[in-house]
Amino acid sequence: MENDDVDMNAEDNNEPDFDDMDKRLKDIEDETAALKEMQAKVEKEMGSVQDLGTASASQVNREEIDSRSVFVGNVDYSCTPEEVQQHFQSCGTVNRVTIRTDKFGQPKGYAYVEFIETEAVQEALLLNESELHGRQLKVTAKRTNIPGMKQFRGRRPNPHMGFRGRPPYAPPFAYAPYGYGKVPRFRMPMRYSPYY
Repeated sequence: MENDDVDMNAEDNNEPDFDDMDKRLKDIEDETAALKEMQAKVEKEMGSVQDLGTASASQVNREEIDSRSVFVGNVDYSCTPEEVQQHFQSCGTVNRVTIRTDKFGQPKGYAYVEFIETEAVQEALLLNESELHGRQLKVTAKRTNIPGMKQFRGRRPNPHMGFRGRPPYAPPFAYAPYGYGKVPRFRMPMRYSPYY
């Protein structure tokens, strides 16, 4: 330790060089601006940037397409889009046939047929209960799906779970058979049930 001399008066070479730091900061800012510009360009090409005007325009466009389409139910699972198109060809010019499938690629049993003319929908509705592959088709006008308007269905009571709700309102008796404010006491069942 005695031989290790430290010169405290020597100039510190570790002082920050502000010109070098400013240059690096400017390079980073230029690179960030270039990346933002490239990202905006890619988003514009992909169509992911939508303002409120385009969202409402797409909703109007969807309603217009739905006014030219019909829902076809009870479609045979072996039916192809070409066969459905051939069946509805007499109504008008078919633009597109969509047979819905599940996540495994199996048909769900219904389809949508989009026509070029709006008048073809009325002709297609006349084909309700017509047969295709030995099955009666159910043809109705396609409804427009409004996002966020899912109908709420309350839970149905399950007879195996016991009664968990409030009893329905009953008018009070003319006289209280057990005394005012008194209710009859019921015995609990002897067997254990985890649902109570």
